[in-house]
Amino acid sequence: MNYFTDSNEWQWLFNNAINWQTNLDHHIPQFPTEDGIENKEEYIKFLAEVLESTGEWCGNSLLKLGYQLEEQGAGKVIDGKTIPSEALATILKEATELQLFGIPVSQEYGGLGTPVSIYFMLLSQISRSCVSTTTTISFFTGMAEMVGRFCTQEMKDKYIPMVCEGKISGSMNLTEAQAGSDLALIKTTATPQDDGTYLLNGEKIFITNGGGGLGFVLAKIQGAPDTLDGISMFFVEQEVEGNDLNFKVEKNEEKMGIKGSFTTVVTYENSKAYLVGEAGKGMKYMFHLMNEARICVGMQALGGIEFCIDYAKKYANERIAFGKPIAELPLLKRFIEDIEVEQDAIRAMLIDTCSWFDLYHHLDGKKWHTGDLNKKEQEQYKEASYWVRKRTPLVKYYSTEAFVDLSKKSIQVLGGYGFIKEYPLERFHRDSFAPLLYEGTSQIQALMALKDIVKHAMKDPGKYIGSLVSSHPTTSLLNRENSWSRSFKSTSFRFQKNMTKLIFKCLKPDQINKILDLKEWQSEEGVSQLMIHAETLCQAMCYTETLRVLCNHANKDESRAELYNKYKKLITPRLEAIYKDWELRS
Repeated sequence: MNYFTDSNEWQWLFNNAINWQTNLDHHIPQFPTEDGIENKEEYIKFLAEVLESTGEWCGNSLLKLGYQLEEQGAGKVIDGKTIPSEALATILKEATELQLFGIPVSQEYGGLGTPVSIYFMLLSQISRSCVSTTTTISFFTGMAEMVGRFCTQEMKDKYIPMVCEGKISGSMNLTEAQAGSDLALIKTTATPQDDGTYLLNGEKIFITNGGGGLGFVLAKIQGAPDTLDGISMFFVEQEVEGNDLNFKVEKNEEKMGIKGSFTTVVTYENSKAYLVGEAGKGMKYMFHLMNEARICVGMQALGGIEFCIDYAKKYANERIAFGKPIAELPLLKRFIEDIEVEQDAIRAMLIDTCSWFDLYHHLDGKKWHTGDLNKKEQEQYKEASYWVRKRTPLVKYYSTEAFVDLSKKSIQVLGGYGFIKEYPLERFHRDSFAPLLYEGTSQIQALMALKDIVKHAMKDPGKYIGSLVSSHPTTSLLNRENSWSRSFKSTSFRFQKNMTKLIFKCLKPDQINKILDLKEWQSEEGVSQLMIHAETLCQAMCYTETLRVLCNHANKDESRAELYNKYKKLITPRLEAIYKDWELRS
């Protein structure tokens, strides 16, 4: 099976949902390329061929290896280092041969230099065969990205080619025993040395791929404040020339799921490290990777969803009961249609977000390295930044929550067989809980989404109220828009109206002069009351933003209106239940 060429949905999204025309202006500003590609059309064809190649590997070899990896596990920890199992070693060898680690990495360092959206799509393909492998492979490319942005030229020249060759990877080292979501509580210290390096001391837990060889570590320089502003980022190598291990992996956790990836405890005892950027800016730098990582996790969840639903559909079409395939029984037929609609909608939302991230990634990289964007680029950067910031917590929340729910529903299609280890859905369901937790739990994503809502409203309450009035669906009638555009405006307006009502009830600006007074929006009691509704607010935003994407796709291709209409029917009762909850509990 080929996960790319065998899917009409992926073919449509690749050709229509990524804004290649705009994004490639920044990615490859001039044709022909050094490789002899003459124009955008040829380059897009090349990108499709990359996904065809990876889709073939994922749908065949990796699918088989994924079963072996589940049985063997990631490997062992011996003398402070991680040693891959036979299955994981084989996967990494084949991934290296396919140049998977360097897909979005600059050709200067041995990569293919593709847009980052191709890398995102690759992750969904990998996860469709093995969720654990996605976790491991992402920490190769992630390291190349971080080294390329934050480290010295000497380190770039040394390590990025090694990443592309599959020789080294790494980890992001944030979490400590008493510092998970509240990173201000971290205790790992960094002591400055005369040669400009630092000595790290501390312990990190739940570190994915902790024995990869490289690490970006959050720590506090001695004397720094016990706040987020006191956190700095450090780059550390596990093997330093002429010394013992610079840091040690103490154990690999036994987990409920994703057993084929290392989740480790890492200790630093006078470990030599290098300050990344400016002191006190560690959280800012870490959030750069987190944005990308959260979209990666969304794509990981999507791949798992695709496997589960595809497996359940095949089973339902083959399983005979009451004289016909159970897929044709009315109740189960609707059940399967509903989970498939949600899958297709989430996929569309994710790819639209990937397209925005592509543009953001190019322009943010240029801004970081040169600090110079022309007027058009500044406008594009502002728009792309808006959508990436808004969408990142939503795609992470929605896709990972849906992975748990839809894998469970897929198991139900199989009945008792779904509960048996011989069938793979129980593994994917166990694996589905990990993406809920890393890169920020669902509740953290919900709070991030709420923070942006309140920040937007507080910035200019009068303008916020005015935008609600101007978005009234009657404007659609004046513009003679198509049915799905009118439908979306009506749904969006109803969401905005109910959300605004909730904000007012919680923050209590009960008079016009108070509504327009910024101080009235900053009541601690009111904000706490609003936080109670953060998760349902996030859910409602997920549904309406996904509907927005489907509406835009239907405007490009009228045949996509069917998915829009089916998804609208699916989420309307959910939205109404959320609005009722706001009414009764605020």
